[in-house]
Amino acid sequence: MGDVYPKFKVAAVQAAPVFLDREKTVEKACRLIREAGKEGARVIGFPEAYIPGFPHWFDYRIARECMVLIKELFKNAVEIPSPATDALCEAARQAQATVVMGVNERDPGTMGTLYNTQLFIGPDGSILGKHRKLVPTWTERLVHTGGDASTLKVFQTDVGPVSGLICGENTNSFYRMALLLQGERIHVASWPAFPNRNNHSPIEIRTRYYAFEGKCFVISAAGVFSEGMMDMLCPTSEQKAKVVGSGAFSSIIGPTGEYLAGPDTGGEKILYAEVDPEVTIFEKIGQDVTGHYNRFDLFTLVIDDRVTGRAPVFSSGKETFPEPGVSYGQEPDEVEAASFSSQAEERGFKPVAFRSKLQS
Repeated sequence: MGDVYPKFKVAAVQAAPVFLDREKTVEKACRLIREAGKEGARVIGFPEAYIPGFPHWFDYRIARECMVLIKELFKNAVEIPSPATDALCEAARQAQATVVMGVNERDPGTMGTLYNTQLFIGPDGSILGKHRKLVPTWTERLVHTGGDASTLKVFQTDVGPVSGLICGENTNSFYRMALLLQGERIHVASWPAFPNRNNHSPIEIRTRYYAFEGKCFVISAAGVFSEGMMDMLCPTSEQKAKVVGSGAFSSIIGPTGEYLAGPDTGGEKILYAEVDPEVTIFEKIGQDVTGHYNRFDLFTLVIDDRVTGRAPVFSSGKETFPEPGVSYGQEPDEVEAASFSSQAEERGFKPVAFRSKLQS
């Protein structure tokens, strides 16, 4: 008889936030999670920076005019954990689904720095982890700082390994391979709405290729630019003229690169599709870039996944250094980097090696 790989349902949430209102957006997100759970979805993906909204304002105003909006974004950002994440976790538990939620995140006790984050919640309501966008794109750099590779990880769930990337990160070959080499089977690609564009081919190219290359399933969840958001951000007729649609382009894609649901460019809705893990097996028999269709005797991907520390280092008359596994923003020199590659080979960390493990 052999092993059994049951089919299951996944969902891509295409929705607008209650813009710049954390509590109301969390309430809406929980409602959508429960709705998708009732439809049988086992993995539910949400748009980028869904709580409390993506900083669209730079498309319509100069930076100096946006300071008040950025302040409101920070005031409504999400700390992990917090009452906001507690509510999301309870909704995931009720839905019995793995949830990948886009949030603007701040560290507890801080007063200015924000991250663009995907929060991963298990079907038991526990926080599995998070991914912080490594490099903010374009005007996001006026709002968010970059994360580190400690959050470039895959999470084990009851339906298989799940991970995700945010917007343009889905272009980056290093990021993709880092996740695929950890066994990723379900990928959540989170996007904001793009209300000023009619052409969404950049999303289509990235997501379909991700699925085809990795022979995995991709949940591509994009935001919606609502009438309320337009009224808040586009008070003039000139600003409103830049908006050409809802900005949505959500889909679910299978391991062959074909659409299983969508793409949808309309308003708010939840897209569903059935996932058949045996399709992944069939496709990987032909080409498995994480296995037989690669040369790991020639290539090793070494990732510095140490947490970037933001605390000062105090010296009491002796030379002190950060503890192993903690970085204070120092980059390895060429000799050190070569040493890590050598250790990766000697310790058998092919095809992917994490620097924190190499030092242990």
